[in-house]
Amino acid sequence: MSKSIEVNGVKLIYDDSGAGQNHKATIVTLHGGPGMSSRAGDWAAFGPLTDEYRLISYDQRGNGESEGAEPYSHAQFVADLEALRQKLDLGRIVVLGGSYGGFLALEYALAHPQNLQAVILRDTAASNRFQDTSKRRAMDSGFPMDEASLDRMFSGQMRDNDDFRASFAQIQPLYTVERDPAAEAERLAKIPFRYQTHNWAFSRNQPNYDIVARLPEITVPVLVTVGRHDWITPLEASEELAAHLPNSELVIFKHSGHSPQLEEQSLYLEIVRGFLTRHLSAVGA
Repeated sequence: MSKSIEVNGVKLIYDDSGAGQNHKATIVTLHGGPGMSSRAGDWAAFGPLTDEYRLISYDQRGNGESEGAEPYSHAQFVADLEALRQKLDLGRIVVLGGSYGGFLALEYALAHPQNLQAVILRDTAASNRFQDTSKRRAMDSGFPMDEASLDRMFSGQMRDNDDFRASFAQIQPLYTVERDPAAEAERLAKIPFRYQTHNWAFSRNQPNYDIVARLPEITVPVLVTVGRHDWITPLEASEELAAHLPNSELVIFKHSGHSPQLEEQSLYLEIVRGFLTRHLSAVGA
């Protein structure tokens, strides 16, 4: 059952598998897609881990069912995570961030390293330098693309939620290796579009996002995962992460696009379990 918690002036909605006596650690997930994502995808993907771990997934401010209030800056998102960790008395946590949530996981690791046991990154990046690559792949994909709406989406200039929905619908087929138009239509209908959050993130946060030089400061164990066919945060971005994170492992999922946690779910969860078993025991979790 979903719960609510007030942090930093906003009410966040979250799911929590509960503080069982035998859980090995607490995993907090950070969804991607500011303004077009929610906790639901993470909960579905990582729910099987609740047999060993406490799992908490929440809608970030201005996303899903949570309240919205500016700023939607990285610093604010990080502060919200830290406030949630403190209010729920979670101690040291494992942060699992996908896509844009990976940006926030990295920022959290830089701001609060003492509160982490490990970090799991999924299809993310340490800078904005691959955005041109993403756009080029979209334009060369063979799917119908309106370049003007792509440019507005990448630069955070969506006019309203309908504009946002139509713009995202163009690129949706690029996210997976095997297309399922019916599933795409069902997913599109369920996405909680909130264009103001997206516009803030892509017009204010993205242009200045580059923490590559600071990656060596993150010394906790980091699992870097990526789908080989990811178009939006391409393989090169994860290779860059692994090259600069001093205590990292890189796993490439050969038959996935942007969502190996769904496209190759069983293998993905197996990799996550192995990583956590090795590293949490090593740090005395």
